[in-house]
Amino acid sequence: MRNAGENNNGWRRRDLLSAGLALAGGGAFIALTDQASGATATINMQLGWLAGGNQIGEIAAFQLGYFEQEGLDFKIQPGGPNNDGIAIVASGRYEVGQVSSSPSLMLAVSQDIPIKCFAVSAQQHPYAFFSLKQNPVRSAADFRGKKVGIQATGQILLRALLAKNNIDPKDVAVVIIGSEMTPLMTGQVDVVTGWVTNTTALSVLGPDRVQFKLWDSGVKLYANPYYATMDTLQNKKDMLVRFMRAAAKGWAFAYDNRDKAVELLVKTYPNLVAKDERAAVDVMLDATFTGATRSGGYGTMDPAVWQDQISLYSQLGQFTKRTPAVDEVMTLDILLATADSRPKIG
Repeated sequence: MRNAGENNNGWRRRDLLSAGLALAGGGAFIALTDQASGATATINMQLGWLAGGNQIGEIAAFQLGYFEQEGLDFKIQPGGPNNDGIAIVASGRYEVGQVSSSPSLMLAVSQDIPIKCFAVSAQQHPYAFFSLKQNPVRSAADFRGKKVGIQATGQILLRALLAKNNIDPKDVAVVIIGSEMTPLMTGQVDVVTGWVTNTTALSVLGPDRVQFKLWDSGVKLYANPYYATMDTLQNKKDMLVRFMRAAAKGWAFAYDNRDKAVELLVKTYPNLVAKDERAAVDVMLDATFTGATRSGGYGTMDPAVWQDQISLYSQLGQFTKRTPAVDEVMTLDILLATADSRPKIG
């Protein structure tokens, strides 16, 4: 299921490059597996897009044997333009899924797809609006009178920002662009969009770059949420608990050992550029470990944040079938069961 909340195609240019390299190498995906582990259970994590720096914690956990210690044979199953990750997990083919943005899950649940979020990786979504110092956008109010360059499927996020801040959409001009920063540099638009983690693409903006994160506008979306089917949550809870303990330990390692974590990432995916990933990992970890994780531990989430998302998307008419309830979209069961083992960093 592809939607405005999961436009990795437009926001993650590096992922597109990775896709081309992977396909050029003769493989549509890269899976992690440890045939010699003697693991008692296999757990596959289906992604919404290609694997990369967003999964650096899981990759560290795999390479360091944390999943093996939990009795798990862990594999990553990357997605892509021809793979509907949510549908794959909902069918029961794989045990765990991860998508780039939380709205993907609540939209799926609103269509009666039997999945539920059990933790989130990034506490604050890295999506942001970028402008230049000579014509900056530093707050929601600054959007009035501006020309915003945005991907077609990202328009809902701009609409959400405007609605959240009581700004008339007529006060903002929208220009549909690709993922490049060129329209901003040439003056065609005043604002462009992207993920703050995409440091390579953003570097062309230089020191005059001004960024305003979607989260800071009041539109509080989670990034890289984990989800599973209702059946898996009910009948394989212990496996998800073990998965969560290992993943959290891997993310804590990445936080404390960034150079080594990037080394493990590039070892796993040689098509990635170590220098680029090292620059991006600091930004990703800032989004992953916040005040919320300092008190609630890695993966924590707040039902109130989910409710705010649901209410806003309902206001914008995004639920064509029905508006889901919070407890249909997320559960705290796995987080509560791992409360003492998830690192409290922030």
